[in-house]
Amino acid sequence: MNMGHGLSSNDPTVTAAFRTALVHQFLVILFLAAVLAIVWNSIRTVRYRRMVLAGGTEPVSAAPWPYPEPAARRLLRISFGLLWILDGLLQTQSSMPLGLTSGVITPSASSSPSWVQHVVASGVTIWNDHPVSAAAATVWIQLGIGLFLLMAPRGRWSRAAGLVGAGWGLVVWVFGEGFGGVFGQGSSWLFGSPGAVLFYVAAGGLIALADQAWETPRLGRAVSRITGVFFIGMGILEAWPGRGFWSGTPAGGGTQGTLTAMATQMSQQSQPSVTSSWVRAFGSFDGDHGWAVNFVVVVLLLGIGACFLTARPRVVRVGVVAGGVLCLAAWVLVQDFGFLGGVGTDPNSMIPMALVFTSGYLAMVKLPVRLPATTPAAAADGAPEVAVPPPGSPGQSAPRPDPARRGRLTGLQPSYLLRSLAAIGALGVVLVGAAPMALAATNSTADPILNEAVNGTPNYVDSPAPPFSLTDQNGATVSLASLAGHTVALTFLDPTCTSDCPLIAQELRVTDQLLGADAAHVELVAVVNNPLYTSPAATAAFDRQEGMGHVPNWHFVTGPLAQLHQVWNTYGVETQVTPAGGMIAHSDLVYVIDGRGHLRVVLTSDPGSQGDSALHSSFAAILTSQLQRLVHP
Repeated sequence: MNMGHGLSSNDPTVTAAFRTALVHQFLVILFLAAVLAIVWNSIRTVRYRRMVLAGGTEPVSAAPWPYPEPAARRLLRISFGLLWILDGLLQTQSSMPLGLTSGVITPSASSSPSWVQHVVASGVTIWNDHPVSAAAATVWIQLGIGLFLLMAPRGRWSRAAGLVGAGWGLVVWVFGEGFGGVFGQGSSWLFGSPGAVLFYVAAGGLIALADQAWETPRLGRAVSRITGVFFIGMGILEAWPGRGFWSGTPAGGGTQGTLTAMATQMSQQSQPSVTSSWVRAFGSFDGDHGWAVNFVVVVLLLGIGACFLTARPRVVRVGVVAGGVLCLAAWVLVQDFGFLGGVGTDPNSMIPMALVFTSGYLAMVKLPVRLPATTPAAAADGAPEVAVPPPGSPGQSAPRPDPARRGRLTGLQPSYLLRSLAAIGALGVVLVGAAPMALAATNSTADPILNEAVNGTPNYVDSPAPPFSLTDQNGATVSLASLAGHTVALTFLDPTCTSDCPLIAQELRVTDQLLGADAAHVELVAVVNNPLYTSPAATAAFDRQEGMGHVPNWHFVTGPLAQLHQVWNTYGVETQVTPAGGMIAHSDLVYVIDGRGHLRVVLTSDPGSQGDSALHSSFAAILTSQLQRLVHP
């Protein structure tokens, strides 16, 4: 009989484990910060002593960069650093471990082709099997990337921060956003296509470019033209007939248009009443004027795309302003700020998109200007500025000294050193999240916390186990006395059950695999728990169906009904035939008995609902740990 009840997205056991994991990992990060602070203080002490020995003067070296950080690059680095931090903080919501995949990822991919769903499912399986590790890892990875972008010193460190952000963004775009829904039905620029994280990837790629790329308008023109092609493509997609965007709400009732339905759905999310009223009002307006609203959106997308496509600063400026206004309107009225209600993990696509195309414009019109000698901006890069050849002179093309190389030769400047240590700390934060996630991805056994959430924690006891003597599927007599010296996992199964019992049997089979060499010291015993079907033929049929015949230490035992009743009663197992006689209601329990014949652990083995993949092998993991604890006391 199926007695499972599954997991809610805010299960208190999983939520508490998630909070505990965050606290423990935060303590690791504090330890790392303390170590880096000690390193920084030690270096400062050594530098001070060397300065005193040198006569009290610091070595003066050439400025590492002949101009400040380009405005476009600075905009991307700081804004996306803050966005990554915001996304990391959003990941701390208590519903993330169990609610993200079922409430966001899987539904988003449901309208995509089967191959996309298959790719997404591979990531969902890892998350569902290890929700606490995965959710906590995502928090620290995204916070670490944000800190890395903000703190890394200019040069190789900063470019590496861009690469790390782009790499993680691709992972999220593929497995978390299902390629941004670009292959799904009903995808639209208004709804966030081609995925918010794709703009994080674009920003990371631009930040990772060498400084020479920002010295001419060429990069800005390329970004503007790509943006133009993108907007025109989104306009064509929005105008494509038959996708539901040209209709609102039919006068006589019926199916709402795609945009009206989206606005209506977003207005019902948990949020402040004022924002809900804005979205609801827009949905009502689109319901009355669906064709006109879509016409305006299509014209604006095509017009903005045409402006960007020219790559001419004055025209692109118009595109930036119009695009910014349209993005703001869509962000508020359609995307509902992106993260309100549900389990929002980012502010959706409009803000990062606007930042990327604005940076393209700045890269055309705000080229870096070489600094005069000894300016504060130069000192901010780590050293006093020295005279720089004017633009166009032969000296201008000379290679700029790398701060790291300059440090090896004359001693790192304090500001560069401090930011380098901060970058190392940010990378450490990323690794605090990435390492557990990598381990979880290689472990096919689900987290035991899932079983504890459904069935509670193990009940530890220490009393003599009630004796029994029954016959297994091979006709051999199996008694508690004959199993002396072995650790025993004893359960009660219905050989005709088609729901819980097969799942429990598979968990026992997985347990045998997880035990490895320890399986030689463990016996897996199931007692028939069906008063209507007690024959060895029934147990043998069950074994064939579930593949248990290949488990050498498996015993499915039965006997006369009177003996079975006695065993059921002594072990406190309830067995009841339903009125229709079609199902047997029974307790789902596993008793762990040590080699001395003493009961040591009682586990509830309810596997949850059959469709709840998050519980896959979780019971096997916790049973294995309990058996190994007794095999190796």
